[in-house]
Amino acid sequence: MNGYQSGSNGLHNIIPIEMNANFFFDRAVKSLDRYQYDKALKYFRKAVEYEPDNPVNHCNMAGILSETGDYEGSNDVLQHILDKVDSSMTECYFYMANNYANMELFEEAEKALVTYLEEDSSGQFMDEAEELMELLHYELNRPAKVNRIKSREGMVEHERARELLEEGKFAQAVKLLEEIVGDYPDFLAARNNLALAYYYMGRFAKAKQTIEEVLEQEPGNLHGLCNLAIFFQHEGNNDQRNRLVEMLVVTVPFHQEHVFKLATTMGILGKHEAAYSHFRRLLKDEEFSSDPSLYHYTAVAACNSGQYESAANYWRHAKKLDPGSVIPDFYLAQLQHRKKTGTMVMKVSYHYHLPFEEQFKRWEHDGEVMTEEVKHNPLIRSSFFWALRHGDPHIKLQVIRTLELIADDEVQHALQSFLQEPGEDADLKDAARLVLQQLESKRSRTQDREAGVKGKEVLPDWHPTWQEVVDKASQTMDKRSDHFWKRELETLWSEFLSKLYPDIPNIRNTSGWAAALEYMTAKMRGRAYTYEEVALRYGISSSTVRRYARQIDQVCGNKDQSDDNFRPFTENI
Repeated sequence: MNGYQSGSNGLHNIIPIEMNANFFFDRAVKSLDRYQYDKALKYFRKAVEYEPDNPVNHCNMAGILSETGDYEGSNDVLQHILDKVDSSMTECYFYMANNYANMELFEEAEKALVTYLEEDSSGQFMDEAEELMELLHYELNRPAKVNRIKSREGMVEHERARELLEEGKFAQAVKLLEEIVGDYPDFLAARNNLALAYYYMGRFAKAKQTIEEVLEQEPGNLHGLCNLAIFFQHEGNNDQRNRLVEMLVVTVPFHQEHVFKLATTMGILGKHEAAYSHFRRLLKDEEFSSDPSLYHYTAVAACNSGQYESAANYWRHAKKLDPGSVIPDFYLAQLQHRKKTGTMVMKVSYHYHLPFEEQFKRWEHDGEVMTEEVKHNPLIRSSFFWALRHGDPHIKLQVIRTLELIADDEVQHALQSFLQEPGEDADLKDAARLVLQQLESKRSRTQDREAGVKGKEVLPDWHPTWQEVVDKASQTMDKRSDHFWKRELETLWSEFLSKLYPDIPNIRNTSGWAAALEYMTAKMRGRAYTYEEVALRYGISSSTVRRYARQIDQVCGNKDQSDDNFRPFTENI
């Protein structure tokens, strides 16, 4: 019997073959799998005949010609694509550069490669292009003249913006990232970082909107999804947060950068076991295995998951890698204390620095060390700005006073933004206003010196009696005032002497001047001391305190917190 049963005309069971571009494309691919290049080329030519406007078929044909050694024919096809089919197929320039190089036409290869680098926005063949560039440099004995690399436009600026973020300079980072996103709307990494910068500044609605813009362009963007989950948690939107967490917790990224992002996000969201698993993956990579902070993160994730012995091991390893750090020792001591006292739960922050309370204890007697650490350690600096937004009230007060010692534009912006928060404590806002006033006063004195106005720098050697006033005040204030008050007192005394120079009075009554300085500094801090209270502590009359305080006030301006000096700040609220 025949292989099929015919009907009345013997043809009704025959399946017709549709001769189209897809048919010939499939034939070409099968021929390539069998290394039958001649057949593959023939089939690709037929596919081009059926779909002459499809650049992919043309590219495939050019690829076969290149494989068979017909580099000139391949370039003819590639040039035809650019001229007649699709001028946006910038990868054709890269293919042409390779063909020219194989023909040892290195000048032409360089020209095509430079065009690729300057016109291609995707950067699909960047690694290969760099290798070819090195070859051409060697063959031509000179570097290629590339005016720009389009696929990397904004990369340098973006790296600078990332540095600003890590340093806690959020306002500057926002300004730069907004410019990058404006110039390169598809630069999703910059848009993600812009969202984070908004978030750190407390501009939560803007942060969320920016992340939504990322996910509109790329719904599976891992950084965007992680950030959005954190934003949902901040809003208290538990339903949306939980749906995202369910998806993220089963995600296993391939790239190490994504692993780190997911690990830190899981930690922030309280999924410490998932965070622990991802951090351990990172430690297996030689690139990360020497980073003490990563061992700290892994230890924290283990500790917060109840795996205290593992946490101790990771902190010991962090100590070996960073022997000068007090952080591993602090947490190892905490673990030991927990073991002795039988404390059941120990929750730890992922930040690679001591808790704020512990930091302030260490800095209490050494303000210079604190100033240097806060200024130059980007992790501590950024965490201070974060604590100003999210810390407990007593932590916020300590942070506000500490920020005065940093005294830069970022601090001023952070404190001004803090004043605009409607729910913040009034006393904390008063403290922030006072610090802003001090910063403005210091800036004015600096401008005066630059303009030639006499200041501290033109004073003669510091006179012993001037120092005696400061010492007397410090000793008397010792049990009632902190390090920051004393610094303000010294600043006020220096300002007073600088503005009077060279007509500085003869400082005979050390106690009187010291008492007046304490009184004026207290007013700057919003403390309602009376002349009688201060006079009693220094063993002098209240009229003496009043007389010297009036002299300081006349020279340095009214330091009362109801003073007009606060208007530039409150007008912005």
